[in-house]
Amino acid sequence: MTTVLGISCHFHDAAAAIVRDGEVVAAVEEERFSRRKHDASFPAAAIRHCLDAAGVSGADLDLAVFYERPLAKLSRTVATGLASWPRGRGVFRRSLASWADERIWIRSTIAGTVGVPPGRILFCDHHVAHAASAVFASPFSDAATLTVDGAGEWATATIGRASTDLAPGVRNSLELSAALEFPDSLGLFYSALTQYLGFEVNEGEFKVMGLAAYGRPRFREELAKVCRIAEDGSLSLDMRYFEFHHSDRRGFSDRLISLLGREPRDPARQMDIDAATGRMNTPADRHYADVAASVQQLCEDAVVAMADAAHRAHPSPNLAMAGGVALNGLANAAVLARTPFENLYIPPAPGDSGAALGAALHGYHVVLGQPRKYIGRDAYLGPGYSDAEIATTLAGWGIAADEADDDRLPDLVAGEIAEGRVVGWYQGRSEWGPRALGHRSILADPRPAGMKARINEKVKFREQFRPFAPMAAARAADRLCAGPVLHDPARFMLLVLPVLPEAEADLGAASHFGTARLQTVHPGQDPLLERLLDAVEVHSGQPVLLNTSFNLKGEPMVESPANAISTFLRSGLDTLVMGHHVVKKS
Repeated sequence: MTTVLGISCHFHDAAAAIVRDGEVVAAVEEERFSRRKHDASFPAAAIRHCLDAAGVSGADLDLAVFYERPLAKLSRTVATGLASWPRGRGVFRRSLASWADERIWIRSTIAGTVGVPPGRILFCDHHVAHAASAVFASPFSDAATLTVDGAGEWATATIGRASTDLAPGVRNSLELSAALEFPDSLGLFYSALTQYLGFEVNEGEFKVMGLAAYGRPRFREELAKVCRIAEDGSLSLDMRYFEFHHSDRRGFSDRLISLLGREPRDPARQMDIDAATGRMNTPADRHYADVAASVQQLCEDAVVAMADAAHRAHPSPNLAMAGGVALNGLANAAVLARTPFENLYIPPAPGDSGAALGAALHGYHVVLGQPRKYIGRDAYLGPGYSDAEIATTLAGWGIAADEADDDRLPDLVAGEIAEGRVVGWYQGRSEWGPRALGHRSILADPRPAGMKARINEKVKFREQFRPFAPMAAARAADRLCAGPVLHDPARFMLLVLPVLPEAEADLGAASHFGTARLQTVHPGQDPLLERLLDAVEVHSGQPVLLNTSFNLKGEPMVESPANAISTFLRSGLDTLVMGHHVVKKS
């Protein structure tokens, strides 16, 4: 038995993942246990879960692989600090102290916490980990790779090529052939503008993508001066408009504020949206929506240019893509629509948490040369809880529940949804990555347009403009959206596609200005979820549901039964379904 543990931490979204005999046994973010969203701390609880799931101790591991090279990260910290001295001396000292506190001892921390001998602990280049998380979970035996994020050690984007032993006689290889380096970074550009728009970095980028639909890209020319896309697919930032390289207070400078013509948005102020038209009511909010639209358009153009460069360097019909920017569903759809690539694979956790799995896969397949078995076609890699554990938790909260078996449960829940109720759906193992994909989900009827405002206001307690996604049976996806509906990224809610005009009525609350972040459910992926969609189709005529993550604003997705009950009681959810247990609010 060959077993490799992967670890990511000390930036954001700390996580652990474990590969045993070629299969991914478990992968989970630390936030699910600590209940601190985007928890960056050493993932001790996630590691314990992975070891338990694999039935091994730390001493049994063949390798433990960390997702970056600490000394290379130090070189960037020092070089950046010296280049911005004395203006950046404060952030340099804090970054150096953080590195010394967290990374200088990371090998001994892993050895002491995990119990793995120090000689079996390896460091993996950050962008290699990103690329490995995609290509070694993909169905491809040969693919170009593209990774785009904020920054790793030095790289902010890479292109490369991978060959794997899914084809007979081919040895696993992954080579990165070109890199864009800090401070030129599409991810940091997007994050700086996220902060200008009043949202939290590493959290609010999703909000910028949603807000973009409310605006017009009328600042595209101005932003082209800030972030220049070259013909070879590279980009360069004019650092006069940014402060992320010497400040931890904000990522943009006063020059950017002058360029855009308005002060940054106050995060405490809610945006004013007309409920009838879905348009921004104030000039200020229209300005911020237009900035968001401009940022999003530039992001799509940059990712397409990088993908074109990847294809020129490594002609292949297949692209494996990862890094935090790969969470941008509009840019992903643009890659398929505007580049020569025919097939695209993005893992369900393409960001830093997913680099833990990439580190494990790289260690297993490249370092140890072990053959491939795994193809990542679902994201259900987290912890699961039995009906007995759920019943015990309900009893501990003093909550009585009805029970329904697998034959009765789908019809019962479909009936609740058809009657306008919003359901917390808690089943099986939790999802790996930031998207709820039908195991830790809030489900509702997508047809009433008012359902969007209701869930945002009374269930999730979040901004009015935030969109929701439709979950659909794969067999019906092409009746709802146009484009590559059966591509793997749609399994993980990573493609934003046009809604067909005839399907708008079916997706009233899950259509966002004529687009939808579609999630497809394929045969054999989850039989209970499939039967639920079949039951919904009896009521509505389409096997489709509104799906959003089972959490409240500012909290991680629910993990344990107790998390689910607490969220149910504190929110406007009507019904809670955990395993075979059904609880209704009177």
